[in-house]
Amino acid sequence: MNIDWSLLIAAVGLALVFEGIPYFLFAERMPGLLARMAVQPPKFLRFIGLVAIILGLLVISFGRSLSL
Repeated sequence: MNIDWSLLIAAVGLALVFEGIPYFLFAERMPGLLARMAVQPPKFLRFIGLVAIILGLLVISFGRSLSL
């Protein structure tokens, strides 16, 4: 297996950019949102994580289909 390190680093960087956008744009609202997330049951948080994973895979699949 051959790893394209530059692509992997770019993907991690892009993930950090997307993770940072809500904190930058909604800095005043984020503490309240995080407090609400902290009291959610683990089952709900797992569901949200699964939805995020599925959406991420769909976006990756869509992006790869455009480059062919």
